[in-house]
Amino acid sequence: MRAHIAVLPGDGIGVEVTAWGARVLQHVADAYGHTFRVSEGSIGGNAIDASGSPLPDASLALCKQADAILVGAVGGPKWDVGPPEARPEYGLLRLRKELRLYANLRPVKAIDALVESSPLRREIVEGTDLLVLRELTGGLYFGRPRGRSANKRGIRVKDTLTYTSGEMERIIRLGFDLARQRRKQLASVDKANVLASSGLWREIAEQVAEDYPDVTVEHILVDACAMHLINDPRRFDVLVTENMFGDILSDEASVLAGSLGMLPSASLGRGRRGLYEPVHGTAPDIVGQDKANPLAAILSVAMLLRHSLGLEQEAAAVESAVEDVLAAGLRTPDLARGASGERAVGTEAMGEAVLERIG
Repeated sequence: MRAHIAVLPGDGIGVEVTAWGARVLQHVADAYGHTFRVSEGSIGGNAIDASGSPLPDASLALCKQADAILVGAVGGPKWDVGPPEARPEYGLLRLRKELRLYANLRPVKAIDALVESSPLRREIVEGTDLLVLRELTGGLYFGRPRGRSANKRGIRVKDTLTYTSGEMERIIRLGFDLARQRRKQLASVDKANVLASSGLWREIAEQVAEDYPDVTVEHILVDACAMHLINDPRRFDVLVTENMFGDILSDEASVLAGSLGMLPSASLGRGRRGLYEPVHGTAPDIVGQDKANPLAAILSVAMLLRHSLGLEQEAAAVESAVEDVLAAGLRTPDLARGASGERAVGTEAMGEAVLERIG
């Protein structure tokens, strides 16, 4: 296979871990006889410093030409000023919007070797294997009007939650499709007892369910879902929900995997082109110290191979390599618990260990 991959390293440790993602891509290409052309662009705070924009036109054009995009985390205290449109995160939001990537997939799996790394008890976490499917281009994060105003009574702020029935149906239908490929269980998460938008969401979920008689569906309020994710995560297979709820729940679910440093994600649209990124942030406090966990970026590469390039064998090989290094006891600082058999390693050593086990 020949493929063109765009890599946007981002900020902070995003630069460090996406470098390992790119190395894994090249290693897979060499091991399996593919040709991957990797081109680098900029996004986020570093892009602001270089060009004044969190998403330069050249980076956007590069991504539109690529078969898939690997992105690092963006942001940091240095750029936490000014209006939202001038901050690093806007670059990522705009990129998703421009590429029409409406679905965010965040798999959360309790790997056997890391069960003790979770703050939750083994009997709760063990066996967890779920997928959070989040709508990505609507809701509070994109609604208009928004902003703030002031008068003699004080400051007034406004955010608008807007969805169309079509936006809801396409993400809910994708949730059913993904559940059909897994264990055929779908949890549709809303706040239908309070929000008009959630009322419509539930109506559409019930309508779509009629087309999937083989999938068991439950409707669950977001607050109840947050509770069950912590006390009974094995009850879930696929969770589908709107933008803000999915953002919060998927980060909460990170404790099940032991660390945010273990969670990959994929943002997909109607075609095969997707955007792949680790869920964690830029961690400016550990930049340049060889402490960042590269595994979420590497697992994001596995999702890239699977969803955008259709290379299932290669994707599985990358995931197996990650599980192998963890089973061997290697731990970056975010995963270390001081248990017997653990061996503390840095970013470089962890990345090299994964490469050695691929192919």
